Amino acid sequence: MRQILLRQNEKWQPVVDEMYSSLYSEQMVCSMSTQLFHIPETKDLKGNTEMHSHLVPASYHRITAAGSAQRLLNGEREASILKTLIACIQNAKRRDRSVRTGLNVMRDAAVASYKPFIENIIRWQDYAELHLQNAEKFVMRITGFSV
Repeated sequence: MRQILLRQNEKWQPVVDEMYSSLYSEQMVCSMSTQLFHIPETKDLKGNTEMHSHLVPASYHRITAAGSAQRLLNGEREASILKTLIACIQNAKRRDRSVRTGLNVMRDAAVASYKPFIENIIRWQDYAELHLQNAEKFVMRITGFSV
């Protein structure tokens, strides 16, 4: 019986993996964009402060979604965990749209020497969003719910 339960829990492994990949990418976005506040040429870069006002809650929602997926993988079964996972994926996606807008403002406002650095941040944001979208697809397959 325990082995059957473990196999049932394993269905959540792809969601956990995708969430952790999204979180890793988010760590790079956070680290690199915050670094710009500590460089004299970019400390007041247009769009960065506004972008962070969405990046911080996007990160919170990714962390919460990842924790919820991990709990489901670990065998917890409360419906409220799944509701939390779905709501946090949706909230992170919503915040990501504003993060992307801010990153584009930053790229356009940056001096030429920092544009490649900001393009790199945008690539990390692309990965964060891609992995979040993959997690969402796995949740939809597992539950049959539209996220």
